[in-house]
Amino acid sequence: MSSTYAEALAAGERAAQRYLLTVPRTLTAGLGGVRLGRRAGSSLEFQEYRDYHPGDDPRHLDWSAYGRSDRLVVKLFREEVDPHVDLLVDGSRSMASDEPVTADAAAGPAPSVKAAAAAGLAALLAAAAARAGFSQSAWLLAAPCRALGPANARPRTWDGLSFDFRAAPRAAFASALARSPPPWRRRGVRVLLSDLLWDEEPRSILARLARGAAAVVVVQVLSADDAAPEPHGFVTLVDAESGETHDLLVDAAAVERYAAALAEHQRAWREACREIGAVMATVTAERLVDGWPPEELAELVELQVLEPR
Repeated sequence: MSSTYAEALAAGERAAQRYLLTVPRTLTAGLGGVRLGRRAGSSLEFQEYRDYHPGDDPRHLDWSAYGRSDRLVVKLFREEVDPHVDLLVDGSRSMASDEPVTADAAAGPAPSVKAAAAAGLAALLAAAAARAGFSQSAWLLAAPCRALGPANARPRTWDGLSFDFRAAPRAAFASALARSPPPWRRRGVRVLLSDLLWDEEPRSILARLARGAAAVVVVQVLSADDAAPEPHGFVTLVDAESGETHDLLVDAAAVERYAAALAEHQRAWREACREIGAVMATVTAERLVDGWPPEELAELVELQVLEPR
């Protein structure tokens, strides 16, 4: 692992001193656990009533309320969440496709700003989880998916972090999760860190990510050029996954079409996240690696993933 990745992991750990991990507001399917969440689930703490719908568990019917009002209502309970976080870092080549971070030439090729931001943010979340009393594990999304270190290891000791997975065919991410899913903790919180620049339908990824989880968080990490490219004239683009080249005119009209396609892609991901009860945020890599200031993490704070100490 290059020195720049090690520096990014250490920077993320230092930034985590300002934060504690909290359970996201939106949780997935009701599962029992050991820490209360914020949505109806299966614990013993009563939350509220709602009208009965076919398919509801008849054990939750309140017959005394039915006797008083002649209405079938069910009791809702607050869900519990296991205090464990599984972090899944996208190891695809597109995560290292932007301009590299300056690094010591003797340490080998410098990783990109986007890769450094993803590494540092993963370290920040892992360390913030540990400070809040959560256990945590980190995984690299590649083929096969693999652990970055022992459970609860300090992020700066993670090993094997790389961004060289060629996602071809385009369904490689769903296939990787299907063939070699990490041994995730049930009822825990799962966090995906990725640029999400895949052709795959997001529901197939999220369905596997959410299976057995109490909460799912998706953090999209984009470089500034990913988020808002500028016209460059005639350029030769190299596909980060396949290596194929494409000669294109990147003018104002092309940038406008790209912006519209990116917005539609993000809309599809947000809609799929809402369907399963996941939360999603988008962050810009350059802002994160520039000192990891807490104000630049405000978007995550608002999602209740992190909160200032």
